[in-house]
Amino acid sequence: MADPNIVGGFIGGALIGVSACLLLLLNGRIAGVSGILGGLVSSRVYADWRWRLAFIVGLVSGAGVYEFFIGPLPLEIAANAPTLVLAGLLVGIGTRLGSGCTSGHGVCGLARRSPRSLAATMIFMACGAATVYLIRHIFI
Repeated sequence: MADPNIVGGFIGGALIGVSACLLLLLNGRIAGVSGILGGLVSSRVYADWRWRLAFIVGLVSGAGVYEFFIGPLPLEIAANAPTLVLAGLLVGIGTRLGSGCTSGHGVCGLARRSPRSLAATMIFMACGAATVYLIRHIFI
């Protein structure tokens, strides 16, 4: 029998890919979460706020749907609240500096063969690897 984590990851990845393709094909929009959320909370009034809200609600409600049908998520958060707030702020700053997030660059940008997205994704991955190394081998 297949490992449920591998199967779940495969299904989740496929759903992300299909949803990104459908958003591009049907709406002409890139599924970059930071841009979608930024357009939703921006002080400017957008005529397209409905699809942005539906996207974010669908994204956030996924865990609830999983829990309803499958059961509790095997989730363990090994950080305190101030660390999580700081991490969220750093991610937000990074998405502004990188002109997008991992979903926009890594999923959609690479699929469109964007050189800028390739560079951004390589930097995301290198920083992630460096962070894991520092946290696991240097600081702890």
